Amino acid sequence: MKAKLKFNIFRFLVFCSLLALVLAYVYYNNGMEAVSGEGSDFKEIVIPKGSTVRSISKILKEEDLIKDSLIFELYCKINEKADKIKAGRYSISSSMKVSEIVDVLVSGKALIDTVKFTIPEGYNLAQIAERISSLGVVSPESIQAALKAEGYEYEFIEQIPDRENKLEGYLFPDTYEIYRDTTAEAIIKKLLGRFDDIFTEKFRSRAVELNMSIDQVVTLASIIEREAKLDSERKTISGVFHNRLKKKMLLQSCATVQYLLKEPKEELLYEDLEIDSPYNTYKYAGLPPGPIASPGLSAIEAALYPEDTDFLYFFALEDGSHVFTKTYNEHINTQNKYRK
Repeated sequence: MKAKLKFNIFRFLVFCSLLALVLAYVYYNNGMEAVSGEGSDFKEIVIPKGSTVRSISKILKEEDLIKDSLIFELYCKINEKADKIKAGRYSISSSMKVSEIVDVLVSGKALIDTVKFTIPEGYNLAQIAERISSLGVVSPESIQAALKAEGYEYEFIEQIPDRENKLEGYLFPDTYEIYRDTTAEAIIKKLLGRFDDIFTEKFRSRAVELNMSIDQVVTLASIIEREAKLDSERKTISGVFHNRLKKKMLLQSCATVQYLLKEPKEELLYEDLEIDSPYNTYKYAGLPPGPIASPGLSAIEAALYPEDTDFLYFFALEDGSHVFTKTYNEHINTQNKYRK
C-alpha cells in the first residue's frame, strides 16, 4: 500500500514537472513571438551607451516592441548576446520576433544614420537652403520645392501675407539632427516646428499688446538680428526702431538694403540707398514687406520687449558696438567726432 502511494506521488511529481516544462516552453515561445502581425509601423528607439540588457528590455517593452522583458533578457543571456548589443538609434517594428530584434541590435544593420547641422542666427532663406544642400542629404531642387510653403499646417503660416520667399524668417536658427534618408519637406517642417515651439502663447499675446502681427514681429526681429552685433544692444536697437515707427520716421536700416544685394558689402554706397524696393527702408517708411533673415530667440524677445529709451539714432563702431543718440544733430556731430 505504501509502495503504491509512493509510486502515485512519484507519478504526480513527474506529471507536475512535465507540465511545468510544457508551460515554460509555451510561455517562452509565446514571449519570443512578435507583438503584432506583419506590416506594423516601425518605431525609433535609442539604446544609450552602457545600457544593460535589463534596461534595453525595459525600453523595448515600454515601446510595446516585445511581449515580455524577462524572455528578452533570457534569450540574450542564453545566446550570449547580452554584451554584444550596440548603442545607437534604431528603427524596430512590433512585427519583428525577439530573435530578429536582437539580431538588429547586435549587428547594427538598422542603425539610423543621422547628420547634425546648425543654422546660425541671421541666416536668410538662400543661406539656409545652401547650408542644407551642403549636407548632401537632399538635392537643391527638392529644397527649393519644399520652400514653397505648401502643406505645412502651422497656424503662424496662415497669417503670412502672400509674397515671394514666404518662409523667410520662419526657419528657426538652431542645431538639428536629421536622418540621411529624410526628405527636404521633413527638414523644412522640422525648422518650422522649432519656430512654432519658440513663438509661445506669451509671445503671441505680447504681439497683440503691441498691435503687431506675428509677421511684423519676426520682420522687426530679423532687422534687429542683422543690425546688432552685441547681445547687450539688441533691446536698445529695438527701442530705437520702435520709436521711429511710432513717429513714422524712416527706419533707415542698412541691413534691409543689404538684403537686396547679391553680395553683401562692407559699406553701402549712396547708389545702394537709392534702390527702388519696399525693402529699402531709406526710401519707404514702416517695416519692409517681410523678414530679411531668420532671427534667434534673443532678437525676437528684443522686438517684443524693447528698451524704454528716447534714442532715435545709432551708428556702428569698428568693434561692432553702437553709439546711440537722441537727435539728428547729435547723431551727425558724434559721428564726426568718432571719425576724427
